[in-house]
Amino acid sequence: MYGHVQQLVEEIQKGAVSMASVEGIEAKLWQVNIIPEIFSDEVLGKMSVPLNGNVPFKPPNEVVDVDGFIFGFPTRFGMMAAQFKAFLDATGGLWRTQQLARKPACLFFRTGSQGDGQESTSLTAVTQLTHHGMIFVPIRYKFGARMFEIENVKGGSPYGAGT
Repeated sequence: MYGHVQQLVEEIQKGAVSMASVEGIEAKLWQVNIIPEIFSDEVLGKMSVPLNGNVPFKPPNEVVDVDGFIFGFPTRFGMMAAQFKAFLDATGGLWRTQQLARKPACLFFRTGSQGDGQESTSLTAVTQLTHHGMIFVPIRYKFGARMFEIENVKGGSPYGAGT
């Protein structure tokens, strides 16, 4: 709603675009929200929510031709946001025909505070990928000894982006 996931997407896209220099690889960015916005543009404006019309929408039935995914979404009460869950719920036909099976998928998400359900969000999201037969490609622990520092509060996790 406030652009935090969008900021993360832009950084991830930079890396994906650099991979796109490899022949045969193309990186595209889509929104997958299939739930209509419940707030009017006027209310969103009063909430200082930036309206994002630059990223095209991709309906569930059009993701079949994608070779791999990096899914990003906000965390709501330790779970994926309802908008992303609705998108996955709408892929039942793809599940039935196993059209997403064996496709790699990575997850990242944004939490609103330190911790804030990162582990439970990852665990509940992975079940969706598993049902489709997708190959979960986790963001690994890669911070070495820095991940054990406790002097300062910091965000981020191997499960996705934190605060």
